[in-house]
This record gives sequence, C-alpha cells and structure tokens, in this order.
Amino acid sequence: MFLLTRNTIDRIVQWFSEAETIGASLLIDKEKNWTSFDVVAKLRRITKIRKIGHTGTLDPLATGLLIICLGKATKQISNFNDDSKTYQAIIKIGVTTKSYDGETAEENLNPIIHINAESITDTILSFKGLYEQEPPMYSAKKIKGVPAYKFARNDEKVELKNKLIEIRDIQIKSIELPFISFNVVCSAGTYIRALARDIGEKLGCGAYLYELRRTAVGDYKVEDALTIDEINNLFKENSLVNNDKSVQEFQ
Repeated sequence: MFLLTRNTIDRIVQWFSEAETIGASLLIDKEKNWTSFDVVAKLRRITKIRKIGHTGTLDPLATGLLIICLGKATKQISNFNDDSKTYQAIIKIGVTTKSYDGETAEENLNPIIHINAESITDTILSFKGLYEQEPPMYSAKKIKGVPAYKFARNDEKVELKNKLIEIRDIQIKSIELPFISFNVVCSAGTYIRALARDIGEKLGCGAYLYELRRTAVGDYKVEDALTIDEINNLFKENSLVNNDKSVQEFQ
C-alpha cells in the first residue's frame, strides 16, 4: 500500500493512481478545531474519492498525526488501530472543566501553592504502567450506539466502564505552574484528557488538558505528515483533479 508522506510527494501522481484503483494511504497533520471527520470531508473534496477513512480519532482541540486510508485501503484501517500513540501534552492544574479539556469552561478553582516539582514528578511518573482508566463523558465512546458526548451535553448521567490501558513512557518536559508539559507514549484507547483528570485528582487540586498534539502512531511520525493545504496545492500543481472550488470552503 502506497503511503504518501513528505518524503514521497514527488510520486504523488503514482500515489493518486493507486488510491483510485487498489487503494493508498497518507499521513495528515490535523489542524486545531477540525474534527477527524472534517479532515476526511476535505480530502473527499480534493481527491473526489468517496471512500476515505481515518484511524485513531483526534479531538477537535488536538492537533497532529492522522493516518488516512483511501479507496480499497480502508479495509486495512484496523491494522493501525492497535498501534501505540505518542503525544505532547500540556495540562493546567488547580482548576477543572467538565470535558477535561478546553471545550468547556473552567471551574473548581483550587490553590496550588503547596504543590512543588517533586510532588508533581512523583505523581505523573506513578501513572507509568497499566491502570484502569475511566473514559471521559465528553468522548465519542458509544453507549447503546449513541456517542457519550451527546449525553454529557444534555447533562445526562450514564455509566462508562473503565478500560485497562498502558502508559508505556511518560517524560516531564517543563513545570511552569499552573502548566505542566510532558510527552507520553500510551496504548491505543488511552484518553489523555482522562489522564489529565487523574493526575489532577491525585495531586488533590484538579487539572485539565490544556493542549494536545499527537506526534506519532506506532512508527509513523507527524514530521512526515502533510497538511490539508499542502495536499490541495499538490493536486492543483499536478492537475490531478478539476479543483474548480477551493478547499477553503470547508474551513
């Protein structure tokens, strides 16, 4: 399966031919405030290929790597679903939000003057390994076929089952209170928003995910990924399809 990356854009004509016939894939660097489905919709508009899917949903406020499969390659999406994920995260402590990220307003302001770098380090590193994580209500996790976030936005309480996940590596990059920056490698199905919540609870002051970027999926790196604008420009430059309307219509 031909994978389009920053290193193979000189073969985009061949890639597109395979995408239309036997299927192909590409790495996309998702922008903030786009849903993963927005990315799929934009690519349908650019390529005119209707059958497009993505692996590993990214929340709208997150940026970074999405693996996209086109045409017959969508049958191979499941091959990527179990790959480990790598993220750069920033959390804000001393305050919480209902969504565990910036989608909802800050609440529950708590003092953090007593919290020091040592207690932060010990707390964050304690999550390395296996642990039972409660998924966030503001998530796409299905409950009887309905995404959990629909219940959450209607203030309906439903029970989500904990899931055993693994934090394979976690490294603190900086502590500039109330913000803490760290890199994390985790198993598929891990919610970094939930990890932020759990860190805040263990610190005793609350926390939420302030910023998130996915930098890798398995061995695939975000630095090899292309933006939607770059894909759009490549198609125009190579006259691959009749782009009579701009992809900007979707933005």
